[in-house]
Amino acid sequence: MAFDKHQAYEQAINEINAILEGETNMILKMATINCVLKQHLPYYYWVGFYCVNKGQLIVGPYQGTLGCLHIPFSKGICGRAARMEATQLVENVHEDPSHIACDSRTNSEIVLPVWDNEGQLIAVFDVDSTTLASFDAVDQSYLEPLLELHFKKNELIKSYQ
Repeated sequence: MAFDKHQAYEQAINEINAILEGETNMILKMATINCVLKQHLPYYYWVGFYCVNKGQLIVGPYQGTLGCLHIPFSKGICGRAARMEATQLVENVHEDPSHIACDSRTNSEIVLPVWDNEGQLIAVFDVDSTTLASFDAVDQSYLEPLLELHFKKNELIKSYQ
């Protein structure tokens, strides 16, 4: 049976929404989103959040191999997503001169900005794949509303600061 990306996202998002109903803790939300998405989407090699802290990104909750610990807004695809406050879809990270190789097995990536309910950028959500061109408009169309629902549209306790 062929993998159905839409079906996998629908199942994952329904599960995430049920688990996080009424939850306000940012770290718990991040950890749950990482876990459930990684379980449902087999091309997710590394999934996690980089949190805004003192003008840079620091690794937050994630699943996968060791992530970069600090990323300035001026470097990398994650830094570019934070700086531009816009989703970054990269089919081949090796062709992107700003890519930081935290893990050389990464070949494609999607990075999305995450805002709180006051409109402040609080993190970026980073997903890597070992396969080229794993991420597309389908991923973006599910991830952007998911992040908006759980971070921007609801009360949030920021326990990392």
